[in-house]
Amino acid sequence: MLSVASFFDLSLFGHPELFAGTTRVWQILPRLRPYLEALHYQERDLDLVPDSRPLNETVVLHNNTYIPARELDIRYGDATKGKLEVFRNGEILPGASVLMAGAVFQGEKIAIGRGVLVETGAMVKGPVLLGERTEVRQGAYIRGSCLTGTGCVIGHVTEMKNTLFLNGAKAGHFAYLGDSILGNEVNLGAGTKLANLRFTGGTIPIKTSQGAEDSGLKKMGAILGDHVQTGCNSVTNPGTLLGRRSMVLPNTTVPSGHHGPGSLIR
Repeated sequence: MLSVASFFDLSLFGHPELFAGTTRVWQILPRLRPYLEALHYQERDLDLVPDSRPLNETVVLHNNTYIPARELDIRYGDATKGKLEVFRNGEILPGASVLMAGAVFQGEKIAIGRGVLVETGAMVKGPVLLGERTEVRQGAYIRGSCLTGTGCVIGHVTEMKNTLFLNGAKAGHFAYLGDSILGNEVNLGAGTKLANLRFTGGTIPIKTSQGAEDSGLKKMGAILGDHVQTGCNSVTNPGTLLGRRSMVLPNTTVPSGHHGPGSLIR
């Protein structure tokens, strides 16, 4: 009921070692930062992508080389569907990623996968790994210890910290995600907030039909199983677990605790 396998299909996820040996799904959360800290990161070209300062011009990353966009032709299609295309002298640069002018990158430990788009005004603090075809939209704030799978969206004015996205997870508009996990193809409606801290302090209990179990975590947002959907302006209380294919209706506050697969929260 509370195991990783109860919430997620990991067969196509690129970092299964994060989940190895866990008995409870929330045990992944304290592993995120150490896992990201231990990865090897490519050295950035600080002339083109400076630390903690907005990019002066749009830059393309292709085959571990940073290239000023003024030398290239960029076609801004949907990055999550592989339609972000970059050409040089009429020839496509497969898997090129685009870092738009005005984006800010802080810290050395930032990994950018193939076909990623980071739009103007986004703030990315390491350690962070952006998986292939991830789209980071204008004004997004990534506060570190975040990892995305393939085809993900971190949306306009969305803030996230210590959070994991599995493949195809999307938080497209005005969301807050603290200490949370989004399963495959999860979609958050605009304004969804995943609260992660109790007013009364202490560690967060996980309420189940068999009683409460202490998570041991002082900060824990929500864990959303594969294909969960939330409506606009919904809020989850700290320690919320939604089983696969659950749905939260708009303007709903979700009680903390475990909600089984296929739940409808209204």
